[in-house]
Amino acid sequence: MHRSRLTTLAFALLLAGCGRTGGPTPAPPAPTASPKAESGPATVDDPALGLRLAVPAGMQLRRDFKRDYLDAGAWQAFAGPDGSGKPVAALVLDGSNKITAAELRIGTSADAQAMAHCLDVPPNAKAGSTSTRSLGGVAFQHFEAGDAAMSHYMRVDAYRAIRGDRCVAVDLLITGTRPEVYDPPATPPFSQDQARKALQQALSGLHWTNG
Repeated sequence: MHRSRLTTLAFALLLAGCGRTGGPTPAPPAPTASPKAESGPATVDDPALGLRLAVPAGMQLRRDFKRDYLDAGAWQAFAGPDGSGKPVAALVLDGSNKITAAELRIGTSADAQAMAHCLDVPPNAKAGSTSTRSLGGVAFQHFEAGDAAMSHYMRVDAYRAIRGDRCVAVDLLITGTRPEVYDPPATPPFSQDQARKALQQALSGLHWTNG
């Protein structure tokens, strides 16, 4: 289960430097929309996977998982050092920045190790959060997990299923930094509850075009 640990090298890089002292932290820049975001299409389609996802208002479509506010760009939140996969799409909530960010991510992998451990639940999953959930009529293994260190945090609603020859990972990510560590205190673009509601609403737009 060591490969499913949340604290991957990439996430460790995110947390590096959180404990620095010696002066106030500069105020963060004002949130801006990603310059690489797509203004269309209105849906994400993956014919090979049979997936269709509506892009709701207030969210931007990205085809990668690389952000300046979130360095953990693996194909799924708990990929660990083994296995490989690729992003299908990310819906980024408008205003996301280093203070608070929210994304719905879909990634897939046909790697043998990823397939073998597709439905594994990490040891740090929230107690009582593991269940079977239906996404667009397809059964997914669901769990909640999170981590916090120094001034950073990450919350994940994770969904896993095997579709054909691929492991499918759907992650609802909320990440950020405690605003009070800035001088003056930073203002989050939205609350965690608002982010979770927006991500769940976006997830309801997921459908499958094959059985």
